[in-house]
Amino acid sequence: MPLTASSKIPITPAEGPIADQAFNHAAESLCRIGREFYRRGWVFGTSGNFSAKISTSPLRLAITSSGLDKGSLAAADILEIDSDATVLRGSGLPSAETALHLVIVRQLGAGAVLHTHSVCGTLLSDRFAADSGFAIEGYEMLKGLAGVSTHEHREWVPILENSQDYAALSTELASVLRQYPQCHGVLLRKHGLYTWGQEIAEARRHVEILEFLFEVQARLQFASMPTPSLI
Repeated sequence: MPLTASSKIPITPAEGPIADQAFNHAAESLCRIGREFYRRGWVFGTSGNFSAKISTSPLRLAITSSGLDKGSLAAADILEIDSDATVLRGSGLPSAETALHLVIVRQLGAGAVLHTHSVCGTLLSDRFAADSGFAIEGYEMLKGLAGVSTHEHREWVPILENSQDYAALSTELASVLRQYPQCHGVLLRKHGLYTWGQEIAEARRHVEILEFLFEVQARLQFASMPTPSLI
């Protein structure tokens, strides 16, 4: 959901004690989310990546280092990067998908971006890929999404084809966010969910709400399908 000027994360200095405090707080929060999401089955293996904005001008993000088990993240696994994804603090490399985080932060003014790889999200991303997305409506849980006040809300979840060309994928994501500025998350086909929030807590809540709704939709879609023979 787009953020208003008054609701954006306050500008913090890029250097000094305040910047250090902002980075340390973000790192602690992202590690805690990694452990929680691993326990809940949303970031198995080395999947997923998380970021939080720690400075607006100049733009600085705290982001998880690539290729790590999110269930055992430590503060040393969190990097600080600039708007070009150059590492300014920490050791390791940011994910190639960092470009997608930067698109969401720049275009929506998001304060945090969280990326998960749940089973249900993956199934739905393939099931509805031909439609470029699917709608969820009528559920009370929708009211957990920022700006939604009624179960009658219709949430459109766009689906993009997965690609290793992240420059092209970033351009496509930016286009989809312009087309659906009220959406709260985007799925990559056979890959996972990207969602965001004004701050880390809101982004975490959006993951929780959307993953609940994905599980409901997946059960409805696949419960009546015949089980494939294993013989």
